[in-house]
Amino acid sequence: MKKVLSLVIALCLCLGCLSFAASEEKTYTIGVLQLIQHVALDAATQGFQDALVEKLGDRVTFDVQNASGEAVNCATIANDFVSANVDLIMANATPALQAVAAATADIPILGTSVTDYATALDIDNWEGTTGLNISGTCDLAPMQGQADLLHELFPDAKKVALLYCSAEPNSLYQINVIGELLAAYDYECTPYAFADSNDLASVVQLACDNADVLYVPTDNTAASYTETIANVTVPAGKPVVAGEEGICKGCGVATLSISYYDLGYATGLMAYEVLENGADVSTMPVQTAPQAVKEYNAEMVEILGITVPEDYVAIQ
Repeated sequence: MKKVLSLVIALCLCLGCLSFAASEEKTYTIGVLQLIQHVALDAATQGFQDALVEKLGDRVTFDVQNASGEAVNCATIANDFVSANVDLIMANATPALQAVAAATADIPILGTSVTDYATALDIDNWEGTTGLNISGTCDLAPMQGQADLLHELFPDAKKVALLYCSAEPNSLYQINVIGELLAAYDYECTPYAFADSNDLASVVQLACDNADVLYVPTDNTAASYTETIANVTVPAGKPVVAGEEGICKGCGVATLSISYYDLGYATGLMAYEVLENGADVSTMPVQTAPQAVKEYNAEMVEILGITVPEDYVAIQ
């Protein structure tokens, strides 16, 4: 009888410990710093949240902050997250990542919608990991594929205008790379930099006056003002090849685009590994988009009278 009683007590104690452990499952607070509101970045943030909610349920909460495209806001939000001692920070876009990196060397940071981590973080001899409290995902679609797409659609063009915001180092990186690749096709490439939305229209007009085709990389400022770009390029009859779907939908004719939702989702899975499984963010390789798709803007190609090959998918 004593043995039976002892077993019952032991079982009760065991069940009690399990119940206590279940009730004590760790919860997490994640700060999300998004540079600016536009379709691509919004999709990345949503994918990030969805991945973690699927993995952690109500054990994760998000403090999502939008910097409205202002560097000073990025710094303020980053410092607020550090003061709140959040468990992890997700930085959506290069300026957001730079602000968070400057704010903390201790809290794990994951970036997304970042074109080149070596450029963003001033890292020499890039080998795929940062060695810092930072990792994440890269939104750079294959640049050779971008050049090939432009040449496939506009083989007879002579001059290509490379339009980008001078305040975004990620954009300058893309412009330098794509310029060399397009030069191999014998295009004459000229960079056209705008400082912000105030001089965007005038710079686009100058580009239209001097080029046959415009190329716009994954530039956050351009993505927020595609209507401004289209208001100049459409009357001028000049096509825009874009670095991502959101820009293409607003002012472009075609793009080799990645899914920003999938990119954010992959970042969320990385966050789960850091939070729940103790993965060392400093040694986690930066991940790239799994695939890129040739897409076209049906309305824009009709307006400009452009025919796209059958393997292009219409943007919905």
